[in-house]
Amino acid sequence: MKIAFYSAQPYDKSSFDAMNQEKTYHFLFFEIDLNEQTVKLAEGCDAICIFVNDHANAKVLEMLAALNINIIVLRCAGFNQVDLEAAQQLGMHVYRVPAYSPEAVAEHAVAMILTLNRKTHKAYNRVREGNFSLNRLTGFNLHGKKVGVVGLGKIGLAFCKIMHGFGSEILGYDPVESPHPDYIVKTSFEELLAVSDIISLHCPLLPGTKHIIREESLSMMKGGVMLINTSRGALIHTPDIIKALKTGKVGHLGIDVYEQEEKLFFRDFSEHIIDDDDILRLMSFPNVLITSHQGFFTTEALAEIASITLRNLQDAKNGVKTSNLLT
Repeated sequence: MKIAFYSAQPYDKSSFDAMNQEKTYHFLFFEIDLNEQTVKLAEGCDAICIFVNDHANAKVLEMLAALNINIIVLRCAGFNQVDLEAAQQLGMHVYRVPAYSPEAVAEHAVAMILTLNRKTHKAYNRVREGNFSLNRLTGFNLHGKKVGVVGLGKIGLAFCKIMHGFGSEILGYDPVESPHPDYIVKTSFEELLAVSDIISLHCPLLPGTKHIIREESLSMMKGGVMLINTSRGALIHTPDIIKALKTGKVGHLGIDVYEQEEKLFFRDFSEHIIDDDDILRLMSFPNVLITSHQGFFTTEALAEIASITLRNLQDAKNGVKTSNLLT
């Protein structure tokens, strides 16, 4: 089975090659992302494998169908990059990796909270310069703080479990009813915004969640709230969060995702000018921490992503319908 593998990074090649030792699959690794200009690279393939910043819109899907490709495997949980309605109309089978390592993303969210709160990144730089002063490094106890969690899927629940261990009060919001531990107090989105000291986003990007954090919702929050996003960049309306940072409404912001990340993330711009005023403005705030979509990036998660993706390919080839099938 021949697969066009888009947005490939060195660690992708390593993890997939390790899982494909019997050479059951022949991967064509392309560093470039999938779009209308690059879809032709998949000619002669049986399937394509894509990631978060690839573009599987209706036009691209039509072009894939013209190449007799009807299998798309996502090596990620989110699927907003695929036009599922168009895929269904074209008779395509789209599989995803819904839960490769919930703990990896949850732990990264907690790491961002601790870094912003206790300013360990600043302390590290100070000490390396011989500055052992504690001035302006004051943090706060997580014990007893109200932590609002938007989205109670596997990642959200893993995050709740960790924060409960700190002794935080856990408030949760999710429109989908599902089992949850007793220590999570289910509440409305508005109530969660109003009372939480820390808010962490763990929900998918859907039409109803796009810009869920915007001027209106920000106005409901406590002054100085800490906001963490390790889900999808477009959950936050960037110009509105910049305004909230300038006024002090948001006291700390940690983002592992960014609305326009496809132009930046997974690339090295250290020798180039970054042509994105919003990300440059965010980078200028001392109370903002940005990481480049590395929440999933653990050895265990990479191995699980490769394993499940290969299983999805096999299921797609054999016509097996599983819970990983989107259409």
